[in-house]
Amino acid sequence: MNTTRRTRPLRFAGLLTGLALTAASLSFSSGPATAGGPKPVKPTIVLVHGAWADASGWNGVIERLQKDGYTAVAVANPLRGLAADSTYLDTVIASIEGPIVLVGHSYGGEVIGQTTPDPDVKSLVYVSAFIPDTGEDAFSISARFPGSKIGPDTIRTVPLPSGDADIYLRTETFAEVFAGGLSAKTARLLGATQRPITYGALSEPAQGTPAWKRLPSWAVISKTDQAIPVAAQRFMTARAGSHTLELNASHVALITKAGAVADVIEKAAR
Repeated sequence: MNTTRRTRPLRFAGLLTGLALTAASLSFSSGPATAGGPKPVKPTIVLVHGAWADASGWNGVIERLQKDGYTAVAVANPLRGLAADSTYLDTVIASIEGPIVLVGHSYGGEVIGQTTPDPDVKSLVYVSAFIPDTGEDAFSISARFPGSKIGPDTIRTVPLPSGDADIYLRTETFAEVFAGGLSAKTARLLGATQRPITYGALSEPAQGTPAWKRLPSWAVISKTDQAIPVAAQRFMTARAGSHTLELNASHVALITKAGAVADVIEKAAR
Protein backbone atom coordinates (compact mmCIF):
# COMPACT_ATOMS: atom_id res chain seq x y z
CA MET A 1 0.00 0.00 0.00
CA ASN A 2 1.36 3.38 -0.94
CA THR A 3 1.59 5.45 2.22
CA THR A 4 2.35 8.72 0.39
CA ARG A 5 -0.60 11.02 0.63
CA ARG A 6 -2.08 11.87 -2.75
CA THR A 7 -2.21 15.55 -3.67
CA ARG A 8 -5.77 16.78 -3.84
CA PRO A 9 -6.80 18.13 -7.25
CA LEU A 10 -7.15 21.91 -7.51
CA ARG A 11 -10.81 22.80 -7.87
CA PHE A 12 -12.01 25.56 -10.20
CA ALA A 13 -8.40 26.63 -10.94
CA GLY A 14 -8.19 30.23 -12.03
CA LEU A 15 -11.78 31.03 -10.98
CA LEU A 16 -11.38 31.61 -7.26
CA THR A 17 -10.80 35.23 -6.33
CA GLY A 18 -9.27 36.36 -3.07
CA LEU A 19 -12.74 37.18 -1.76
CA ALA A 20 -14.04 33.71 -2.62
CA LEU A 21 -11.07 32.08 -0.93
CA THR A 22 -11.74 34.09 2.21
CA ALA A 23 -15.39 33.08 2.21
CA ALA A 24 -14.49 29.43 1.68
CA SER A 25 -12.04 29.43 4.56
CA LEU A 26 -14.74 30.77 6.84
CA SER A 27 -17.45 28.38 5.70
CA PHE A 28 -15.24 25.31 6.13
CA SER A 29 -13.79 26.34 9.49
CA SER A 30 -13.77 23.37 11.86
CA GLY A 31 -12.39 25.11 14.92
CA PRO A 32 -14.28 25.33 18.20
CA ALA A 33 -17.47 27.36 18.17
CA THR A 34 -17.38 30.72 19.92
CA ALA A 35 -20.16 33.13 20.74
CA GLY A 36 -21.33 34.46 17.40
CA GLY A 37 -18.66 32.45 15.57
CA PRO A 38 -18.87 29.51 13.17
CA LYS A 39 -20.16 26.17 14.44
CA PRO A 40 -17.94 23.07 14.19
CA VAL A 41 -18.40 21.27 10.89
CA LYS A 42 -19.96 17.82 11.15
CA PRO A 43 -17.90 15.18 9.37
CA THR A 44 -19.04 13.73 6.06
CA ILE A 45 -19.98 10.07 6.41
CA VAL A 46 -18.52 7.98 3.58
CA LEU A 47 -20.23 4.59 3.34
CA VAL A 48 -18.66 1.65 1.49
CA HIS A 49 -20.72 -1.43 0.64
CA GLY A 50 -19.33 -4.93 0.24
CA ALA A 51 -19.83 -7.93 -2.02
CA TRP A 52 -23.22 -8.91 -3.47
CA ALA A 53 -24.66 -5.49 -2.69
CA ASP A 54 -24.66 -1.91 -3.92
CA ALA A 55 -24.78 1.58 -2.42
CA SER A 56 -28.57 1.47 -1.99
CA GLY A 57 -28.11 -0.92 0.93
CA TRP A 58 -27.21 2.15 3.00
CA ASN A 59 -30.52 3.96 2.26
CA GLY A 60 -32.05 3.44 5.70
CA VAL A 61 -28.84 4.51 7.45
CA ILE A 62 -28.50 7.57 5.20
CA GLU A 63 -32.05 8.71 5.93
CA ARG A 64 -31.29 8.76 9.64
CA LEU A 65 -27.92 10.48 9.20
CA GLN A 66 -29.43 13.17 6.99
CA LYS A 67 -32.21 13.74 9.51
CA ASP A 68 -29.54 14.42 12.12
CA GLY A 69 -27.73 16.92 9.90
CA TYR A 70 -24.96 14.79 8.45
CA THR A 71 -23.83 14.69 4.83
CA ALA A 72 -23.52 11.10 3.63
CA VAL A 73 -21.83 9.75 0.53
CA ALA A 74 -22.47 6.11 -0.43
CA VAL A 75 -19.61 4.97 -2.65
CA ALA A 76 -20.10 2.63 -5.62
CA ASN A 77 -17.42 0.13 -4.60
CA PRO A 78 -16.01 -1.44 -7.82
CA LEU A 79 -15.48 -4.90 -6.20
CA ARG A 80 -12.63 -5.63 -8.63
CA GLY A 81 -9.64 -5.99 -6.31
CA LEU A 82 -8.60 -4.81 -2.85
CA ALA A 83 -5.80 -2.47 -3.99
CA ALA A 84 -7.85 -1.13 -6.91
CA ASP A 85 -10.97 -0.62 -4.80
CA SER A 86 -9.11 1.20 -2.02
CA THR A 87 -7.36 3.41 -4.60
CA TYR A 88 -10.76 4.34 -5.99
CA LEU A 89 -11.96 5.16 -2.48
CA ASP A 90 -8.92 7.40 -2.06
CA THR A 91 -10.12 9.48 -5.03
CA VAL A 92 -13.53 9.88 -3.41
CA ILE A 93 -11.94 10.93 -0.11
CA ALA A 94 -9.78 13.46 -1.96
CA SER A 95 -12.88 15.10 -3.46
CA ILE A 96 -14.46 15.82 -0.06
CA GLU A 97 -13.68 18.90 2.04
CA GLY A 98 -13.48 18.67 5.81
CA PRO A 99 -13.47 15.80 8.32
CA ILE A 100 -14.58 12.33 7.23
CA VAL A 101 -15.80 9.16 8.93
CA LEU A 102 -15.29 6.00 6.86
CA VAL A 103 -17.85 3.19 7.21
CA GLY A 104 -17.44 -0.25 5.65
CA HIS A 105 -19.85 -3.18 5.44
CA SER A 106 -18.55 -6.73 4.88
CA TYR A 107 -15.73 -6.61 2.28
CA GLY A 108 -16.07 -2.81 2.46
CA GLY A 109 -14.33 -3.08 5.83
CA GLU A 110 -11.23 -4.37 4.05
CA VAL A 111 -11.39 -1.46 1.63
CA ILE A 112 -11.60 1.31 4.23
CA GLY A 113 -8.69 -0.28 6.08
CA GLN A 114 -6.46 0.01 3.01
CA THR A 115 -6.95 3.69 2.24
CA THR A 116 -3.95 5.99 2.01
CA PRO A 117 -3.46 7.97 5.26
CA ASP A 118 -5.35 11.27 5.05
CA PRO A 119 -5.58 13.74 7.95
CA ASP A 120 -9.23 14.44 7.15
CA VAL A 121 -10.24 10.84 7.96
CA LYS A 122 -10.96 10.90 11.69
CA SER A 123 -12.47 7.51 12.52
CA LEU A 124 -13.63 4.16 11.12
CA VAL A 125 -16.84 2.16 11.51
CA TYR A 126 -17.07 -1.53 10.65
CA VAL A 127 -20.50 -3.08 10.09
CA SER A 128 -20.59 -6.90 9.90
CA ALA A 129 -17.18 -6.47 8.34
CA PHE A 130 -13.79 -7.90 7.64
CA ILE A 131 -10.99 -6.08 9.49
CA PRO A 132 -7.83 -7.76 8.18
CA ASP A 133 -4.29 -7.25 9.36
CA THR A 134 -1.33 -7.16 7.01
CA GLY A 135 -1.15 -10.30 4.85
CA GLU A 136 -4.70 -11.48 5.63
CA ASP A 137 -7.55 -11.83 3.15
CA ALA A 138 -11.27 -12.54 3.39
CA PHE A 139 -10.97 -16.23 2.54
CA SER A 140 -8.19 -16.91 5.03
CA ILE A 141 -10.02 -15.14 7.87
CA SER A 142 -13.29 -16.99 7.25
CA ALA A 143 -11.47 -20.33 7.05
CA ARG A 144 -10.11 -19.87 10.59
CA PHE A 145 -13.57 -19.76 12.19
CA PRO A 146 -16.68 -21.93 11.75
CA GLY A 147 -20.03 -20.47 10.79
CA SER A 148 -19.91 -19.17 7.23
CA LYS A 149 -22.30 -20.71 4.71
CA ILE A 150 -20.45 -19.27 1.72
CA GLY A 151 -19.06 -22.20 -0.23
CA PRO A 152 -19.35 -24.29 -3.41
CA ASP A 153 -23.04 -25.01 -2.78
CA THR A 154 -24.04 -21.37 -2.32
CA ILE A 155 -22.00 -19.53 -4.97
CA ARG A 156 -21.70 -19.57 -8.74
CA THR A 157 -18.75 -18.28 -10.71
CA VAL A 158 -18.48 -16.54 -14.07
CA PRO A 159 -15.01 -16.73 -15.71
CA LEU A 160 -13.51 -13.43 -16.84
CA PRO A 161 -11.16 -12.84 -19.81
CA SER A 162 -8.48 -11.72 -17.36
CA GLY A 163 -8.31 -15.21 -15.88
CA ASP A 164 -10.11 -14.12 -12.72
CA ALA A 165 -13.76 -14.94 -12.04
CA ASP A 166 -16.81 -13.09 -10.77
CA ILE A 167 -18.51 -14.67 -7.77
CA TYR A 168 -22.28 -14.49 -7.28
CA LEU A 169 -24.40 -15.91 -4.47
CA ARG A 170 -26.97 -18.41 -5.75
CA THR A 171 -30.40 -16.83 -5.71
CA GLU A 172 -31.98 -19.87 -4.06
CA THR A 173 -29.70 -19.55 -1.01
CA PHE A 174 -29.26 -15.75 -1.04
CA ALA A 175 -31.72 -15.13 1.79
CA GLU A 176 -30.22 -17.79 4.05
CA VAL A 177 -26.61 -16.79 3.52
CA PHE A 178 -26.83 -13.04 3.12
CA ALA A 179 -30.23 -11.51 3.77
CA GLY A 180 -31.72 -13.07 6.89
CA GLY A 181 -34.42 -11.00 8.54
CA LEU A 182 -35.71 -9.50 5.30
CA SER A 183 -38.98 -10.48 3.65
CA ALA A 184 -38.77 -13.21 1.02
CA LYS A 185 -39.77 -10.67 -1.61
CA THR A 186 -37.02 -8.23 -0.65
CA ALA A 187 -34.41 -11.00 -0.45
CA ARG A 188 -35.35 -12.21 -3.94
CA LEU A 189 -35.01 -8.67 -5.27
CA LEU A 190 -31.59 -8.20 -3.67
CA GLY A 191 -30.47 -11.58 -4.96
CA ALA A 192 -31.52 -10.69 -8.49
CA THR A 193 -29.74 -7.32 -8.45
CA GLN A 194 -26.59 -8.31 -6.54
CA ARG A 195 -23.25 -7.05 -7.82
CA PRO A 196 -20.58 -9.72 -8.10
CA ILE A 197 -17.11 -9.55 -6.59
CA THR A 198 -14.02 -11.06 -8.15
CA TYR A 199 -12.34 -14.09 -6.66
CA GLY A 200 -9.15 -12.03 -6.69
CA ALA A 201 -10.66 -9.34 -4.46
CA LEU A 202 -11.55 -11.84 -1.75
CA SER A 203 -8.18 -13.59 -1.93
CA GLU A 204 -5.98 -10.47 -2.21
CA PRO A 205 -4.07 -9.93 1.05
CA ALA A 206 -4.08 -6.60 2.85
CA GLN A 207 -0.88 -4.62 2.44
CA GLY A 208 0.92 -2.08 4.59
CA THR A 209 -0.29 -0.79 7.94
CA PRO A 210 -4.10 -1.04 8.22
CA ALA A 211 -6.02 2.12 9.04
CA TRP A 212 -7.39 0.66 12.30
CA LYS A 213 -3.87 0.74 13.75
CA ARG A 214 -3.73 4.52 13.47
CA LEU A 215 -7.39 5.58 13.86
CA PRO A 216 -10.10 4.99 16.47
CA SER A 217 -12.74 2.52 15.32
CA TRP A 218 -16.27 1.42 16.11
CA ALA A 219 -17.88 -1.86 15.07
CA VAL A 220 -21.26 -3.55 14.74
CA ILE A 221 -21.19 -7.34 15.10
CA SER A 222 -24.06 -9.37 13.64
CA LYS A 223 -24.75 -12.29 15.97
CA THR A 224 -26.70 -14.38 13.42
CA ASP A 225 -24.39 -13.68 10.48
CA GLN A 226 -24.11 -16.60 8.05
CA ALA A 227 -21.62 -14.89 5.71
CA ILE A 228 -18.81 -13.77 8.06
CA PRO A 229 -18.57 -16.00 11.16
CA VAL A 230 -19.52 -14.14 14.32
CA ALA A 231 -16.41 -15.57 16.02
CA ALA A 232 -14.31 -13.97 13.28
CA GLN A 233 -16.03 -10.64 13.78
CA ARG A 234 -15.41 -10.77 17.52
CA PHE A 235 -11.76 -11.68 17.02
CA MET A 236 -11.14 -8.88 14.53
CA THR A 237 -12.94 -6.15 16.50
CA ALA A 238 -11.16 -7.13 19.72
CA ARG A 239 -7.80 -7.06 17.94
CA ALA A 240 -8.58 -3.62 16.51
CA GLY A 241 -9.69 -2.30 19.89
CA SER A 242 -13.00 -1.19 18.38
CA HIS A 243 -15.89 0.19 20.42
CA THR A 244 -18.28 -2.67 19.72
CA LEU A 245 -22.05 -3.20 19.62
CA GLU A 246 -23.51 -6.67 19.06
CA LEU A 247 -26.91 -6.92 17.39
CA ASN A 248 -29.33 -9.79 16.86
CA ALA A 249 -29.04 -9.39 13.11
CA SER A 250 -27.94 -11.17 9.96
CA HIS A 251 -25.24 -10.00 7.57
CA VAL A 252 -27.52 -7.14 6.45
CA ALA A 253 -27.68 -5.35 9.80
CA LEU A 254 -27.23 -2.11 7.85
CA ILE A 255 -30.75 -2.73 6.47
CA THR A 256 -32.60 -4.56 9.26
CA LYS A 257 -31.05 -2.50 12.09
CA ALA A 258 -30.45 0.77 10.25
CA GLY A 259 -31.27 2.93 13.28
CA ALA A 260 -28.80 1.15 15.56
CA VAL A 261 -26.10 1.25 12.88
CA ALA A 262 -26.67 4.97 12.33
CA ASP A 263 -26.34 5.56 16.10
CA VAL A 264 -22.94 3.86 16.13
CA ILE A 265 -21.80 5.93 13.15
CA GLU A 266 -22.86 9.14 14.89
CA LYS A 267 -20.91 8.13 17.99
CA ALA A 268 -17.83 7.76 15.81
CA ALA A 269 -18.59 11.13 14.21
CA ARG A 270 -18.72 12.86 17.60
